[in-house]
Amino acid sequence: MKTVLILYYSRHGATASMAQQLARGVESVAGTQAMLRTVPEISEVCEAVADTVPASGAPYVALDDLKKCDALALGSPGRFGNMAAALKYFLEKTSSLWLSGALTGKPAGVFTSTSSLHGGQESTLLSMMLPLLHHGMLITGLPYTEADLISTQSGGTPYGASHVSGSDSSRPLTDEEKRLCVALGKRLAQLAQKL
Repeated sequence: MKTVLILYYSRHGATASMAQQLARGVESVAGTQAMLRTVPEISEVCEAVADTVPASGAPYVALDDLKKCDALALGSPGRFGNMAAALKYFLEKTSSLWLSGALTGKPAGVFTSTSSLHGGQESTLLSMMLPLLHHGMLITGLPYTEADLISTQSGGTPYGASHVSGSDSSRPLTDEEKRLCVALGKRLAQLAQKL
């Protein structure tokens, strides 16, 4: 059984909704399972007093989850055209995996949600690709054979799946956004099987 780790940070739930759709795509491929994981929020509060288990949603990721996965989907809301600090903070603690080459050759893809159509979706996706490239991962996006890339009036890019959540983060995923998330999950699962 191949495992696609879907690792994300979601403050208001939009990115978590996308992760669920990616998981549907992963699990549509026989012999592949999705593993949903998140990262804790960071703040000025000392880590030593923070909860070790989230109150709801996916469990927190461990370095071992990355080491054991066969493919990775990385998701974050856009923060001024960049990934959220909580996800970046976790990725900065992956040096031991980089030194050992644990992620080298594994397929990876990225996804994001922003409050507006021009909220930096593509630069956020690119910011998440950079550490994955340093890890030697094989980055995949969404090809234009996915017809929804042409017709979408909201999220969706060749760099990865995206969603426009609205200024109050309450806008649900559009049908096109859902299908593109599923397509990215399916693509990663198929690559995990081939590689």
